[in-house]
Amino acid sequence: MSVAASRKLINAISIIGVGISLALTIYFINLGVFKDINALRGLVGTNTILGPLIFMALQILQVVIPIIPGGVSNAAGVLIFGPMMGFVYNYLGICIGSVIIFLLGRRYGKKFILGMIGEKTYNRYIGWLDNQNRFDKLFALAIFLPVAPDDALCLMAGLTNISLKKFTLIILLAKPMSTFLYSMALIYGGTFLSGFLG
Repeated sequence: MSVAASRKLINAISIIGVGISLALTIYFINLGVFKDINALRGLVGTNTILGPLIFMALQILQVVIPIIPGGVSNAAGVLIFGPMMGFVYNYLGICIGSVIIFLLGRRYGKKFILGMIGEKTYNRYIGWLDNQNRFDKLFALAIFLPVAPDDALCLMAGLTNISLKKFTLIILLAKPMSTFLYSMALIYGGTFLSGFLG
């Protein structure tokens, strides 16, 4: 297969993938799964194989097409599947989604990234890209902390020279702590505040 044919095939797959993602997102919005945990629980169901796969697909979608804050879906995962498995499904879905948006940022560049995150966020972090070594360290720290704009930084990482292998390694090693802390803080922090204020 020629280079031109390969590019056409990759473009076609990308367009189909985006189309499917948008269709699924609209379908899930109509079901109300992004607003109501009972609707999400109903969609996920009790199936031990299909349920986690659907939930992880939702997590991937919310990273690629940000509709709801990631912390909300993290908390939902823990509430539906329990602390241990909820964390595992959150972690896997978010890591896969992070790699996808990194690849999208790398493939489609600045114009695509600006369309996804806006000029204000882009301008806030563009200075990080001046020095690759510094970017790698700041990126790893930001992914580790539960308050950084992970999705925006993953997209912008596509504009740097960081390799896919190194990017994936940072995501896999740094994501567990932020995912765990975000999930627990939303669940137990909300319970604590309810008890304190009640």
